[in-house]
Amino acid sequence: MWYKSLMNQATARPQKRSNIARAIAILRRVNKSFREPTVTTVARSRSPFKVLISCLLSLRTKDTVTSVASQRLFNLAETPEKMVRLRSSQIEKAIYPVGFYKVKTRTVKDICKVLVEKYSGNVPDDIDTLLRLKGVGRKTANLVVTLGYGKPGICVDTHVHRIVNRWGYVKTKTPEETEFALREILPRRYWLTINDLLVTFGQNICTPISPKCSICPVYWFCQRVGVTQHR
Repeated sequence: MWYKSLMNQATARPQKRSNIARAIAILRRVNKSFREPTVTTVARSRSPFKVLISCLLSLRTKDTVTSVASQRLFNLAETPEKMVRLRSSQIEKAIYPVGFYKVKTRTVKDICKVLVEKYSGNVPDDIDTLLRLKGVGRKTANLVVTLGYGKPGICVDTHVHRIVNRWGYVKTKTPEETEFALREILPRRYWLTINDLLVTFGQNICTPISPKCSICPVYWFCQRVGVTQHR
């Protein structure tokens, strides 16, 4: 198994910031064994609009559900202009059972209307403008900027926030604090990929409850802050 050879490299020494390059290199190899996040898959379409919508659908929703719901919705409409012409009932039916699907339907409709009326159907490519759109927070804005446009940014969701604090790499209380802390210490070459890497890692190994420390390939890097039970 991939983890046996990597675990042979592990030691109990606390992590150092200078080791982040080694940790990320290991995660890149290991993550190839797992399913990538839906938004990452969607990003290959090179459509900032699809990244935006799929990210909105993913909030408080399992990734497998988001994937199917996003595809059903994009089969109906792939642009803001087409989306605004859909009835709310059509969108609801397409995205069900994502969490809060009725609320998200209204959000999608409202955002698409703004994109058409104010931005000629284009999704803004800067965080500050994206944050003015209803329902768009820093996580979504950063994902659009990084995955949709390939511009510098750090997307921090619950997985990223939890893992870098668990590692002891940062000490923060909220995802927003984590984003700005990482902007200070994380080398820029990892900004675009850190979310993809840690979401996949967090879904499969460094889980919120009882992480799989016994097979963790970066155990040596982790201070296990706040970990009271593990496998």
